[in-house]
Amino acid sequence: MHLSFSDHLRVDGLSVAYSDRRVFADLGFAVPPGERIGLIGENGVGKSTLLRVLAAAARADATTGEPLNGASVDGAIVGGRITRPRRTGLLLQEVPFAPDERIDRVLEHALAGVRAIERELDEAAAGLSLGASGAGDARIAADAASARYAAALDAAERAEVWTAEARRDELLDGLGVAGLGLDRRIDELSGGQRSRFALAALLLSAPEALLLDEPTNHLDDAAAEFLEGRLRAWRGPVLFASHDRAFLDRVATGLLDLDPGQHGASTVFGGGFSEFLGVKADERSRWQRRYEDEQQELRRLRETVSGSARNVSHGRAATDNDKFLKYFKGENVERSIARRVRNAELRLATLEREQVRKPPAPLEFAGIPSGSHALEESSGLLVQFDDVEVAGRLRLGRLRLGPLARLLVTGANGAGKSTLLGVLAGRLAADGGSVLRRKGLRVQLLEQDVRFADALASPRALYERALGERRAEQVPLAGLGLIAPRDLDRPVGALSVGQQRRLALALVIARPPHVFLLDEPTNHLSLALATELEEALGGYPGAVVIASHDRWLRRRWAGERLELHAGAEVPAAVG
Repeated sequence: MHLSFSDHLRVDGLSVAYSDRRVFADLGFAVPPGERIGLIGENGVGKSTLLRVLAAAARADATTGEPLNGASVDGAIVGGRITRPRRTGLLLQEVPFAPDERIDRVLEHALAGVRAIERELDEAAAGLSLGASGAGDARIAADAASARYAAALDAAERAEVWTAEARRDELLDGLGVAGLGLDRRIDELSGGQRSRFALAALLLSAPEALLLDEPTNHLDDAAAEFLEGRLRAWRGPVLFASHDRAFLDRVATGLLDLDPGQHGASTVFGGGFSEFLGVKADERSRWQRRYEDEQQELRRLRETVSGSARNVSHGRAATDNDKFLKYFKGENVERSIARRVRNAELRLATLEREQVRKPPAPLEFAGIPSGSHALEESSGLLVQFDDVEVAGRLRLGRLRLGPLARLLVTGANGAGKSTLLGVLAGRLAADGGSVLRRKGLRVQLLEQDVRFADALASPRALYERALGERRAEQVPLAGLGLIAPRDLDRPVGALSVGQQRRLALALVIARPPHVFLLDEPTNHLSLALATELEEALGGYPGAVVIASHDRWLRRRWAGERLELHAGAEVPAAVG
C-alpha cells in the first residue's frame, strides 16, 4: 500500500484480503474537498474494513509519507495506493476510550493536534523576526521563514485553533452531552453517551478529512440535525458508512455502493439515497436480462458448433440427375459448413470469455417463520403498567399491550426508551408502580449492542445451541436470509457488527415470542434489511414494541406511538 498526501481522499487499486476471504480488489474512488460520500452495501461487504484501512494509513508516518508495501492492517493484507489529507480522523462504531479515562482528559487529548498546530504557528511567527535580522543569506532565510509562517497560519485557520474551547462547548451541547460533567469517567456513561462523546472528540480535533462509521447511532433528532449541519459545512472530504436512510438523503453528495455490480466492481452514484433505490433496482434488472440473453445465445452457439455438420443438408436424397453435380456442390457445402462453424466458434469463445457473471442471489430476509400464531384478542391484555417508575430514568402513568399491539416509542436521548424496554422484558425492576404480565408470556428483546460471549463459536453452532437441534432443523438458519451461507461456520467474532446483529435477530424470530421488543432495530443493519424487517414486522404474529430514533422508520409507522420526555411523567399509552 502506498500513501501520499493531498487535500483529496483518493483510493486507487485498493485490495484487502484475509486468510480465508477477499474483501475487495481493485477498488478505486475519489472524495474531493467539500464532498460527502456515503458508503452503502450489505452487512459484511467491507464498509467498516475500508474505513479502518484508510485510518491505518492515517496512522502511518504522517511526516514522511513513506509507502507501505503489502501492509498488514488488523490481520488483512492490503495493497494499492491511498492519497489523503495529512490529518484524517476516524469515528469507530466501538468507542476506543479506556473505561477509567475522564471526559475532560479525552477532550483535551482530542485537542493535542490542534495545540501542536498552535505551537507551530507561534514558533513560525518567532522565526519571522529571526529571518529578518539574519546576515549573509538573510533573504533566503526570510523567504523560508515567511513560507513556514504562511503554511502554519493556513493550518491554524483550518484547525480553528483560536476557537477550541468555544467549539468544545458547542459540540457537547449540540450532541446532547453538555450537562453530564467533564470530571466523570467513561465507564460511568451509557453506551449512547460514550458514542456521542467520541463523536464530539473527533469533531473537536478538527481533522482535514473525516471517516465516520455509523455516525448517527445513538443520536436523537436534535443531535442528528446538529451533525448534519456540521458535515454540510465541512470543508474537507467526508467518507461515512451509515444505515440511516434519512441522514443519507440529507447529507450525502454521492454514494459508494460496495456491493459488486455486473462488472464485479463497486460503483459510485452521484445522487441521494431515495433516487439510488430506483436506479439500483433498474440496474439489477438490466443485469439479470443481459445474463439470461447471453446464456440463451451461448446455448444456441454450442448447438451450432456441435451439430452443424449433421444438421446442414440439401433437404432431400440425391437423384441420378444430381450425381454429376455432387463434386461441385460438395465442395461448396463443406466450405459453407466450415465457415459457419468457424464463425460460431469465434463468437462462442468471445462470449464465454466476456459474458457477464450471474447476478448473485441477494441476501433477502425471509420474514417471520410460519407456524407461529398470536394469542387470541379475546385472551385479554398481555402487559399492564400503572404508575411505573424507575428512579431518575422513567415515569409512566399507564401502558396496555394487547396480543397484536404495534407500538413505536420515541423521545430524545435520556428520555427512558431503553429503560422502558428493559422493564417490559423483565430485565429491569421498577422502583414503583404496578407491572402485570400474563402468565406464561414469552418476551424477547433485540438489544442495541450485541455481544456474544463465545467469539469463536460459529453462527450455526450458536443457533443450534440456543434453539435446540430439533428446532434448528425445523427452521434452518440459512433459510431465514439473515446470514450468508459463506458465513454460517465462521467465528462469530470475525463477523461485522451488522452481521452479529443479524444473528441476534435470527435467534429471536426463529421462535417468535408473544411480545417482541426492538431497541433501535435499524442500527447496524444494511439498508435493504432494515426496510425488509419493517415490512415483516407489520405481519408479526404477536405484539411489537420498537424504540427508535430512525426518522425514515418513524415517517412510515402506521401503529400506535408513545413519546417519552426526560424527567416528565407520561400519563397514558395504549399499544
